Amino acid sequence: MGTNGAVPGERGKQDKSVKRGNWGNQIEFVLTSVGYAVGLGNVWRFPYLCYRNGGGAFMFPYFIMLVFCGIPLFFMELSFGQFASQGCLGVWRVSPMFKGVGYGMMVVSTYIGIYYNVVICIAFYYFFVSMTRVLPWTYCSNTWNTPDCAGVLDGNLSSRTALNLTRLLNATQKRTSPSEEYWRRYVLDLSDDIGNLGEVRLPLLGCLGVSWVVVFLCLIKGVKSSGKVVYFTATFPYVVLTILFVRGITLEGALTGIMYYLTPQWDKILDAKVWGDAASQIFYSLGCAWGGLITMASYNKFHNNCYRDSIIISITNCATSVYAGFVIFSILGFMANHLGVDVSKVADHGPGLAFVAYPEALTLLPISPLWSILFFFMLILLGLGTQFCLLETLVTAIVDEVANEWIIRRKTFVTLGVAIAGFLLGVPLTTQAGIYWLLLMDNYAASFSLVVISCIMCVAIMYIYGHRNYFKDIEMMLGFPPPLFFQICWRFISPAIIFFILVFTVIQYRPISYNDYVYPTWAISIGFLMALSSVICIPIYAIYKVCRSEGDTLLERLKNATKASKDWGPALAEHRSGRYAPAFSPSTESHLEVQPLQPEKGRSEAVAASPVQGSNGSAHSQDSRL
Repeated sequence: MGTNGAVPGERGKQDKSVKRGNWGNQIEFVLTSVGYAVGLGNVWRFPYLCYRNGGGAFMFPYFIMLVFCGIPLFFMELSFGQFASQGCLGVWRVSPMFKGVGYGMMVVSTYIGIYYNVVICIAFYYFFVSMTRVLPWTYCSNTWNTPDCAGVLDGNLSSRTALNLTRLLNATQKRTSPSEEYWRRYVLDLSDDIGNLGEVRLPLLGCLGVSWVVVFLCLIKGVKSSGKVVYFTATFPYVVLTILFVRGITLEGALTGIMYYLTPQWDKILDAKVWGDAASQIFYSLGCAWGGLITMASYNKFHNNCYRDSIIISITNCATSVYAGFVIFSILGFMANHLGVDVSKVADHGPGLAFVAYPEALTLLPISPLWSILFFFMLILLGLGTQFCLLETLVTAIVDEVANEWIIRRKTFVTLGVAIAGFLLGVPLTTQAGIYWLLLMDNYAASFSLVVISCIMCVAIMYIYGHRNYFKDIEMMLGFPPPLFFQICWRFISPAIIFFILVFTVIQYRPISYNDYVYPTWAISIGFLMALSSVICIPIYAIYKVCRSEGDTLLERLKNATKASKDWGPALAEHRSGRYAPAFSPSTESHLEVQPLQPEKGRSEAVAASPVQGSNGSAHSQDSRL
C-alpha cells in the first residue's frame, strides 16, 4: 500500500475529485471522524452505564459488541461512502429503491443537529460564567436559592472539619445542592410542564447564536476548512481530560470513586440488560446510521485504506469512553468522601452529570473557576466535533442531490441556510420548557429509528445488491477483499446484533421522565412521531420508486427498482475499471449497467470536457437531472 492506502501500480492516476473536493490529507479525515464519534455521550453516558452494569464486568460485553458490531458497521459505512464518493443520498444508486434510507439518515441528522447544538450552547454559557473568582453555584446565598439549599462549602471556607455534616446528612432527603438550584432555577428557569414554554432564556439564545456561528465559520469552505479546525477540536479534549485526570487522582477519596467505577460484578454478565446496554452504547456512540460516516468518507481519495481507519477510529472512541470514566469518577469519589456519603449518591449521567454533579464537585477544588473553564471548554470541543459532521452531512446530501455547477459554487450559501434553519428550530429549546423538549428529542428522535435504518442498510447492501458484488468493489478500491471475519459479520452477526438491539429497545422501553416530572401522553406521542418520521421515509420512497420503474409486472418493477443505476460506481473516470469500465454494452461480469463516458474521446479529454459534471466529478448526460 502507498501512504494513503493506494493500490500499487496506480500511483500515476489522479486520485482527487477537483469539483467536489477531498481531505487535505488522511490525518484530517481520521481526526474529523474521531471528533464525530467521540462526543458528549463518551463523557456523560458511558461511565454511568459502566458502574450501573457491573463495573469492570461491563467492559467484557462492551468490547465483544465493539468487535462484532461496532467496527464492522463502521467499516461498512466508511467503505460505502468512499467507494461512491457520494453523501448519504447519492450512495443509494447502489439500489435506488432504498434511497429512503438516505432520507431517513438526513431526518435523524436534522433532529440531532438541532438539539445537540443547544447542549453545546449551554456548555458555552457555563464556560462564560466560569470566568469569575467564585463560581456562581458555590453557595446558597443567591436570590434564586431556596431554604432547602445546602452547599458543601456553606458555613466555613477554610476547613472541611468546620462543615456541619450532621446538618447536611439530616437534610439528605430534601437537600438540593447550589449547583442543582443554579441549573434548574437560574439557567433554565424551569417551567412546570412541557406545554408551558414560558419565555425564551435570552442568555441561552445568545449562546445558541454563538455556537451556530462557530459551526458555520468552521464549515464555511466545507471539508477544506473543517479539516484544519479538527487539528485543535479533536485533540485538545484529550489534553483537558489528562489535566483533569491528573488533578482527580491526587484527591482524597478518588480511589474509592475509581474502584466504584471499575470493580467487576461478574454475576451481572448473565443479565440480558447488560448486553443490551453494551450493544446500544457501541451503536450510538460510533454514530452509525446518522449518515455522517458515509459523508466524511465520501471526501476520501478512492484508494484510501478505510479498513485501517475504521479500526483506529473505533478503538480510539471506546478507549476515550473508558478514560473519561476515570476522570469523572475520581472527582465524584472525592466529592462523596467530602460529604461522607456513598459514591452512588453523587453519581449521575446526562445533563445531570455535566451541569449539576460535576460542577458541584469542582467547587471543592482550589482555583475552581480554572477547572470549570477547562471542563466546559472540553465539552464544547467534544460537541463541536460531532456538530461539524451533522451539518456537513445535510449540506453534502443537498449539494450532491442537486449536483449542478450553480449549487456547487454556492455551497457556502447552502451551509449558511442550513445553519440559520438549525438556529431558528433550536430557539424553542431555549425556552423555560426547553430541557423537556431536548430530552424528548434525545430519547425518541434518534433511538430505535437508527437501529431500523442500520438493519435495512445491511440487508440492502449484502442481500439486495449482493455481498459478492460489494466484496469485489472493496477489493477494487483497497487492493484486497474485506477479511473473512468482516464478511461473516456483515452478512450474519452484525444484522443479528442490530436486531437484538431493536428487540432490547422495545422490551426495555419506559415512558420518559425528567427527575420527578412524568411526560404527558401527548408529548410521548410527539416523540414517537419524530421517531417514525425518519423510518417512514424508507417505505414511502420504495413505493414511489417501484411505481416509477419500468416493467409490466410488479416483479419486473421491483427488479428494476432494486437494480444498481447506471452511474453507480467510482466517481472518477480513471477508477472505473473492470465491470465499471466505459463500454457500449452492459458488462457480462455483472447485472450492473455501465454508463458510457464519451468513449469516442481519449480518457484525458473525457475527464476535461464532459458536458455536465456532477458534484462527484462523474459525467452525466445533459438531461439526466431534469
